[in-house]
Amino acid sequence: MRQLTATLEAAQKRSSRIPCVSVQAVNKAGGVIRLDWTRLYTGSEADYFHGLAMPGDGSLVRVRVTPVSDSRKLYQQRVMNPGPGSDFSQWTYLNQYDVAAAAAAASGAEVSIIWIKSNREIRRIKSTDNGANWGSPELIDYTPSASIYGVAAAYKSNGDLAIFFADQSTLYVKKCISGQWQTKTAWNKTTGVLSGVGAIYDSDWCLLVTGKDTTGNYKLWSLVYGDGGGTPAGTWSALKEIASAPSGGNFVYKQPFLDKTATAADVCHCIYVEEYTGSEAYSRPYRSHIVPGTAFSDGLWREPAPFNLSSQYGLAMAHYEDYGWLASPSGVWRASLTVQTLDVSADIVILRQELDKTKGNLVIELNNDDGRYSSPGQDDLAVLKRGCQLEFSPGYITPEGEEYSAGQHYCLEACEHISARGKAVLALQAQDGWNLLNCWRARHQFRWNKNADESNVKDIITAVLARVGLNLMVITQSAAVTGFYPDFTVNPENRGDEVISKLLSFVPDRIFIEGNIAYLVNPQDTDTTVYQYGTSHAVLEGRYLEGTPAHNRAQVEGWDTAGGAKIIKDSFSWSEIEYRDERLIHILDRNLNTVVEAELRGLALLRQAELEADESLIQVPVNCGQQLYDVIEVTDAPAGLNAAKKRVTGLTLAYHPHRGEYVQRLKLGRI
Repeated sequence: MRQLTATLEAAQKRSSRIPCVSVQAVNKAGGVIRLDWTRLYTGSEADYFHGLAMPGDGSLVRVRVTPVSDSRKLYQQRVMNPGPGSDFSQWTYLNQYDVAAAAAAASGAEVSIIWIKSNREIRRIKSTDNGANWGSPELIDYTPSASIYGVAAAYKSNGDLAIFFADQSTLYVKKCISGQWQTKTAWNKTTGVLSGVGAIYDSDWCLLVTGKDTTGNYKLWSLVYGDGGGTPAGTWSALKEIASAPSGGNFVYKQPFLDKTATAADVCHCIYVEEYTGSEAYSRPYRSHIVPGTAFSDGLWREPAPFNLSSQYGLAMAHYEDYGWLASPSGVWRASLTVQTLDVSADIVILRQELDKTKGNLVIELNNDDGRYSSPGQDDLAVLKRGCQLEFSPGYITPEGEEYSAGQHYCLEACEHISARGKAVLALQAQDGWNLLNCWRARHQFRWNKNADESNVKDIITAVLARVGLNLMVITQSAAVTGFYPDFTVNPENRGDEVISKLLSFVPDRIFIEGNIAYLVNPQDTDTTVYQYGTSHAVLEGRYLEGTPAHNRAQVEGWDTAGGAKIIKDSFSWSEIEYRDERLIHILDRNLNTVVEAELRGLALLRQAELEADESLIQVPVNCGQQLYDVIEVTDAPAGLNAAKKRVTGLTLAYHPHRGEYVQRLKLGRI
């Protein structure tokens, strides 16, 4: 149950209650600001290697390399106060040619442009006045070979600079500490040829790397080079796969870029190029971000989405204050980083929230008699458009004023204008994270624990949830969810909700979703009560069904890989067998290698059947903090219930302010 203030909890128990409901439309998706990009410049510059940096005065510093046909010349540009009216077409030739790759980075007033030449020279020019003036080029090192497929640079807040470059199948780092260049260092990974690298600094050096693995499959990985933040200084983290394409599939990943805005509430964003060389070939940038509430080192990224541009060399990323920026040699884009909200609470005519085990819906009708909601998504209603986040908070008037229980938000899926009998409303239809899972389809195959126990059920659930931007948080958990390591495969086109359902079938745990968080719960018959109904909080109506579980005996068959023999383990619900004889379910799973694992699976199946056997329903004044899978007590003397323990398995909230209706209908199951 969500925590309530003492005054809010007292208000919802009074016989005379004054409801208040808050609904706000926010320019977010899954808790992350929606970056609505506007193109400010379209030029004729050739698509090739390039970079972008924004120093402390907010100017835009770009670098680009011309193609081989133009001798791979290096150009630089600085635009003061960039905006819709700026001239992004003027470039300065830096008298450098045969450049294999280039990058730019900035920290405060210091800006660096780094490039690697075909003769293996690594060079830099530096500005200490925001790119207005530049020093002479300095030679800082040589690459091991001339086969350079990407370079990136990032500043630490103290002014130290790190350069990362991909030389064939090896990633190198070269740091400038306190103005002194250090010896370059190679990573300790084994891969195929690399095709690009992107970098930022965020307590450690956070990297994206593209290239082949040792078997020729193309990959997009995240990686951390430690600086003592979350990873020990000078060490490399494990590679975390974000995207994968099979060898021989004509797909290539390359040219990744990274950026993280300064606000604590925002996340790291990336853009990389997916290139397809088969029939109907294309090269297209894809964008993604890490899941809110997770660390870069966790490697949990939302499913990459395409950007409307054809480009082989991608889009460099940077930000300054209220705007994010993208750039290619021939284009500049800008997006607002400001959170925008529209409060529609005062215009609610009808609100209905429905939560179940695998779905969550919110339907709101807004008064539109005066036409105030005639043009959603435009002008003053710009934030109210499909894809925006609707934040719903139920509450009451208390002695402290309006108090709410926040934390629930939905994605707006549809807007509908309704006109009838002289009345007009705008109906908003929104859904929670279960719909994201329902709509997600695996783009490529994922497989866990093929050759070794690396990811338990909880880890796999976490990875799948991340593809739709959901973070997993634990309220309670079973031993099975962290101790079972199945050989588990997600195939292309598998649906997210079906995958999660399959994983949950292995364990007794359940999940429910609020906002961009999926909460993990292990329902136990010993769970403590979090709230009481029928005493101080009234029960307006009740129906109580005691049913029979679908099965009361579970026979689970596994395989002992060490002994090379079959395992069969029976689990019984003896009290239920006394009621309705035997109801058998048989499961065959060669992932189960021990008797203990088979027993845990059987007990989980019986437990799930028990939870689904009973289905009671009570109608109560709205409890603003009620959550799915909470254990409650119900006292209803006419039905013979005295502090009877039940578990919340569904919730419907109805709010009709003009009719004075503000009630919840709670679906209840066995504890």
